[in-house]
Amino acid sequence: MLAATTDRPHAPAAIRIDLGAIFVSMELSKSTWLITSLSPGAGERMSKHVVRAGDIAGLMDRFTQLRTKAAQRTGQDFGVIVIQEAGLDGFWIHRVLEREGIESHVVDPASIATSRRRRRAKTDKIDGEALVRALLAYKRGEPRVCAMVRPPSVEEEDRRRVCRERKVLINERTCHVNRIKGLLFTQGITGYEPMRRDRRDRLKDMQTGDGRPLARHVEGQIHRELDRLELIMQQIKAVEVERDALIKEEATDTPVTMLMHVKGIGPEFAAVLCSEGLFRHFDNRRQLAAYAGLAPTPWQSGSIRREQGVSKAGNARLRSTMVELSWLWLRYQPDSALARWFHERVQHNGGRLKKPTIVALARKLLVALWKYATAGVVIEGAIVKAA
Repeated sequence: MLAATTDRPHAPAAIRIDLGAIFVSMELSKSTWLITSLSPGAGERMSKHVVRAGDIAGLMDRFTQLRTKAAQRTGQDFGVIVIQEAGLDGFWIHRVLEREGIESHVVDPASIATSRRRRRAKTDKIDGEALVRALLAYKRGEPRVCAMVRPPSVEEEDRRRVCRERKVLINERTCHVNRIKGLLFTQGITGYEPMRRDRRDRLKDMQTGDGRPLARHVEGQIHRELDRLELIMQQIKAVEVERDALIKEEATDTPVTMLMHVKGIGPEFAAVLCSEGLFRHFDNRRQLAAYAGLAPTPWQSGSIRREQGVSKAGNARLRSTMVELSWLWLRYQPDSALARWFHERVQHNGGRLKKPTIVALARKLLVALWKYATAGVVIEGAIVKAA
């Protein structure tokens, strides 16, 4: 009976308690911040405290209280390590914490493992504890426990605004154009292009499908839509002028200017590629493809093996830009090695599977442009204009 008792393994501790710092997670919302902490000398119990959203002074007071209590329990002074999810708050809280000398991490929330049950419990309390456990595992050096976000600098984040604002304005312009065409289509009028310069003059002579002039209220609504459309077009031009001014400030050997020397890549593509992806450092092409969401996603279980396509887990703006650029690459760089690879692959498939192949081309092209912009490796067969 005694041997059975001594052979029984000890139950492992739920949380490692020999901590060298105070681990804190922050669940952010518009009204409150939930602070979950695990301190040395407090055992396995996590403490929770609520701070009003945006109250940095209250947050620092809470950290001071945690350090004071930990020092009273252990007789040592411990630092604070904070983790938060990337979200609507951006990176300003991370910058404040680093300025105060606090180690801060921003994690991709989609990279944290969760229960796969159909109905799983989800509360801020559960999420806060899960963040603390992820931070503990990350600091222990466990691989692939989560994916930490690399916060951009203030200048890098600000440069993104130009291209992102232009994309938003382009979408709004498309909505107004489609709305005007839809209103006219209900009256039996087709072929009207709101983007033409004579759009208002052509509207005066419009007749409906049953041979009458446009009704007063319909015409008034279309004119108001044209007013909003023209305002957006003016804003697009202003943003493009600001973008071109930023590019002119660059030196001749920077990635954005080098990309513009490649035939088929204009200022918009070059600015998006540099502001959304190539401003970062990548150790290899796999990291670059994963950041853009162009990495493959295999599914393997026993004898079952299939491909699920690209992960789409990275920068969506960079990924959509690369797919669009790949179609243009076939037009402007038909003699390049990448274009020949595409045509050979499509021909091998009997002319089918063009869309999956263009995504594969986008991944190859992104890697090739990264090598060209960072190391000066010219793409085989590509036409590069002289500087």
